[in-house]
Amino acid sequence: MYVTGRVQGVFYRATTRDEARERGVDGWVQNLEDGRVEAVFEGSEEAVEAMVEWCHEGSDRAHVEDVEAVYGEPGGLDGFEIRR
Repeated sequence: MYVTGRVQGVFYRATTRDEARERGVDGWVQNLEDGRVEAVFEGSEEAVEAMVEWCHEGSDRAHVEDVEAVYGEPGGLDGFEIRR
């Protein structure tokens, strides 16, 4: 996932981690140098789709302009982390 807008410095990563853990989704989230946020989600199709939908809103302080979802094969991630 690539999320564009005011998504850095507004608790987007922390809130994404919390939402993913609540839904039983594994993966990670990180800020990119160009101002976007990148995230990888692994889990049931239903849980991953719920995360994709959630990313359109994000944290309360975020202003999401665009979400690009790229689908691929799972990599066997365990847990959900914020990458720096």
